[in-house]
Amino acid sequence: MTPSRPNESPAATHAGELVGRIREWALELGFQQVGIADCNLGEAEVRLQEWLSRGWQGDMDYLSAHGMRRSRPEELVPGTLRVISVRMNYFPAEAADSWDVVRDGSRAYVARYAVGRDYHKVLRGRLQKLCDRIAVDTPFHYRVFTDSAPVMEVELATKSGLGWRGKHTLVLNREAGSWFFLGEIYTDLPLPLDAPQSDHCGTCSRCIDVCPTQAIVAPYQLDARRCISYLTIEHKGDIPEELRPLMGNRIYGCDDCQLVCPWNRFAQKTDVPDFAVRHGLDAAGLVELFSWSEEQFERHMEGSAIRRIGHERWLRNLAVGLGNAPTSAAVIAALRARSDHPSVMVRNHVGWALSRHNTKQP
Repeated sequence: MTPSRPNESPAATHAGELVGRIREWALELGFQQVGIADCNLGEAEVRLQEWLSRGWQGDMDYLSAHGMRRSRPEELVPGTLRVISVRMNYFPAEAADSWDVVRDGSRAYVARYAVGRDYHKVLRGRLQKLCDRIAVDTPFHYRVFTDSAPVMEVELATKSGLGWRGKHTLVLNREAGSWFFLGEIYTDLPLPLDAPQSDHCGTCSRCIDVCPTQAIVAPYQLDARRCISYLTIEHKGDIPEELRPLMGNRIYGCDDCQLVCPWNRFAQKTDVPDFAVRHGLDAAGLVELFSWSEEQFERHMEGSAIRRIGHERWLRNLAVGLGNAPTSAAVIAALRARSDHPSVMVRNHVGWALSRHNTKQP
C-alpha cells in the first residue's frame, strides 16, 4: 500500500488509490478514458435555461420536464457527491467512406453511431460491471446513466477532463476526436477531481460552415429545430418543407460536423463487436430500405437504436431522401408504391418527393 503523503488523511489516500483502480477496470471493460467531476453545474444551468427560453429544443419537451434536476445531480440522485464519466469509441472500422455515401444520392446515410447495436445497452451493461467491481472493494451507492435520464452528459464530460465542448456542441478530445459515446456513474464516493481540458478549436469554423441546414447558429450554439439529427430522430411530425431539400440522403442522424473536424484525424476506430455494421446500414440503397415492411423493419432493427423511431418515421425520412435522390424509374416506382400509405404523414412526404421528380401520383 502506498504510504500517505504529509497532511493527507488515510481516507484521501484510499480515494486516490481507488480512482487508479477504477481507471484500470474501466480500460479492461473497453472504455478509453475515465474522468471525475463534482456536482456544481451552475454555469451550465444558466446556459440551459437560456437555450430553453429560445425554444431551440423543439419537440424535446423532456429537456425541461424535470426542472433543474438535469443540472443538479444531487437532486436527481440524492447523496451524489461525484460523477464518474467515461467514453468509448464507436466508429466502425469496416464502414463505407462516409463522404462517398453522402455524395451518392441513391444511397442512405445513417449516422455512424447507429449502424450497429444500440449503444445504450452496451454501455449500460459495462458501466454496471464497473460498479460491481468497485463494490467488491468499496461498498457504495450509485446510479448508472447512458443518455437515458436528465443528465448533462457533455457538461459533466468536459468538467471531468474527457475533452472540451466543440463549436458544434459535442465533446472533443485531442487524442480521440469526437467519435465516442459517453456514460456516467452518479456516486456518493468522495473521489479526487480531474481537471478540465482547455479549448482547442481556435479560429476553426468548419463544423459551422458545413452544417447542411445551418443549425449551428453560432459557435457553441445549436438550434435543434434545424438539426438533421433532431428532424430525423426526435421530431415526431412533418419535416418542414424548406428544410427537406437540405437534408439530402441523411435519413437517420447527420455526421457532417464531425466529418470535417480536424481533431477527428486522431480518432480511433472501435474494436467493440456490438458496434460493427449491421444489415449494410453504412451504405444501403434508399429504394431498398424504403421497401421494408413494418415487420421487416422491426426484425432488422431488433437491438438497434433506430428501432425507437418506428416504421412510420423511418418511411418519412426515406421519402425525403428519395425526393432528393437522382430521378430514376426505380425511385418513382418506390414512391408510388407508398402513395396510398395509411399514414397521412407518410403520404404527405411521398407526395412532396414525387413532386420533386416532376411526376404526379397515379
